[in-house]
Amino acid sequence: MPPSAQALPALPYIRAISPYQPGKPITQLARDLGLAVEQIVKLASNENPLGMSPKAQAAVAEAVSGLSRYPDDFALKQALAERSGLGMERIVLGNGSNDVLDLIARVFLAPGRSAIFSQYAFAVYPLATMSAGGEPIAVAASDYGHDLGAMLAAIRPDTRLIWIANPNNPTGTFLPYSQLEVFLQAVPPDVVVVLDEAYNEYLPPAERVETTRWLAAFPNLVITRTFSKIYGLAGLRIGYALCSAEVADLMNRVRQPFNCNNLALAAALAALDDHEFVARSYTLNRTGMAQIVAGLKRLGCRHIPSHGNFVTFNVAEAATVNQKLLRIGVIVRPIAAYGMPDWLRVTIGTESENSRFLEALELSL
Repeated sequence: MPPSAQALPALPYIRAISPYQPGKPITQLARDLGLAVEQIVKLASNENPLGMSPKAQAAVAEAVSGLSRYPDDFALKQALAERSGLGMERIVLGNGSNDVLDLIARVFLAPGRSAIFSQYAFAVYPLATMSAGGEPIAVAASDYGHDLGAMLAAIRPDTRLIWIANPNNPTGTFLPYSQLEVFLQAVPPDVVVVLDEAYNEYLPPAERVETTRWLAAFPNLVITRTFSKIYGLAGLRIGYALCSAEVADLMNRVRQPFNCNNLALAAALAALDDHEFVARSYTLNRTGMAQIVAGLKRLGCRHIPSHGNFVTFNVAEAATVNQKLLRIGVIVRPIAAYGMPDWLRVTIGTESENSRFLEALELSL
């Protein structure tokens, strides 16, 4: 008789983790409900509806011939260094920015240490914290966003990490940079602040600040970014951290060798220079946001003003509405797992995808 899984010598803090639940894939919904793939619209995972840039696609095609060789990340790190004004020794690449978040947790957390994050913040923060044995401390949100004063007050002698997403996922809220800078000045130097800027490129230019300039003043700051959102490379999984050389060295000690594959490296390098594609993606998001917000207002659905590429909106019996949308072939993101059972999150799509969603929502309410 084989032993029970409960008898296996797994760490108790690993058993306590609830696995991350991604947005439902199109192919899974097609299998579950017998729908044709081409009839399904997926607006659940904050992906770029334009796909990946033409330059990135061409780079991937060219890189295929070199897949027998291990990856060389020099060119991408050099390009990121030039763009950020930082030395290459201060850049850490990851298999998506989630990989980078996990590296940070492994460096700074352990049993007996704690990490702070906001209520309604990205689900990976408590997962990364707990996987390293750290204690997660969720701080009550203010109007669905970060309450920086409360987060400062929550710092304990054993606190070693603070996770901040700006803009925040899944609520789309945004912290003005002036408030963030004051917050960083008040955080003890032995507490690392992770500023997750996955949606940074969707901010209007007037709202953006180049936060890499803060790294000289705050060696305990780590900035993370991704190629999964506006650059459209979600399926290739590549992101990066910008930080002090000391923090980067520590992260590289636990980073897996060759954690970014050849195709991802080539695509990311090309995508960085596809300014026309990024501008087109930004414009599509702004017009699509206005389209969806107007539709939600027409349908009487309250929403949280968003600074990302998605909108979180309130509906009665959200779980039932979500099931109705799925049967129509429209995938959005239920966020009950975030403690928001009466809310759904919809990614901004193309004009026709947004219209399909609004029509389906009206039928489902």
